[in-house]
Amino acid sequence: VSDLRPSALPGSLDVSRSMFDLRSPPHRFMKRYDSVSSVPSSISSRKDSQGSNRSLDTITLSGDERDFGRLNVKLCYVSSVEQIWITVLHCKDLSWPSSCGENPRICVKGILTLPKPVHFKSSAKEACNDIEFMETFVFAIKLQSLQAVRLVFKIQTQTPRKKTIGECSLALRELSSQESNHWLDISPPSK
Repeated sequence: VSDLRPSALPGSLDVSRSMFDLRSPPHRFMKRYDSVSSVPSSISSRKDSQGSNRSLDTITLSGDERDFGRLNVKLCYVSSVEQIWITVLHCKDLSWPSSCGENPRICVKGILTLPKPVHFKSSAKEACNDIEFMETFVFAIKLQSLQAVRLVFKIQTQTPRKKTIGECSLALRELSSQESNHWLDISPPSK
């Protein structure tokens, strides 16, 4: 339920009138993305029965504010053998179109955008709030070739039909032998 009164939060002149009334528990402030500039401001969040944070549905001015979920990956470059190690760990809070059914099977397709692109794909898992992949992909590629490319991930449904439902990417400029952990925000697929 939203509170459209002019002073939903006393003393806060910069708070949108369409924001949820957060004066009563169990709400607390998290982040909200401003629909004009995509700059973090504030959003409400609550704990579900498993204890993980889930964003409440907010009133939006445009369709680009929906949370599509996040992908967790680890990267490492082993220079002695000129190999990149890509580990796809988790996909959290993923949203998918209702046309895909209640529990579609989800996989992650990766692409290294080299002149001759390198493709790889995880196994398909049943969709849920936290899909665990824990799969590592290793490719022998020279470091200087990788530093000018991006690593693109496409989140795809395998059932009832193959469809890309989201994507995210990461520049590989700062690869090192120190394993790096990344949480990537999933966006709607580009047309």
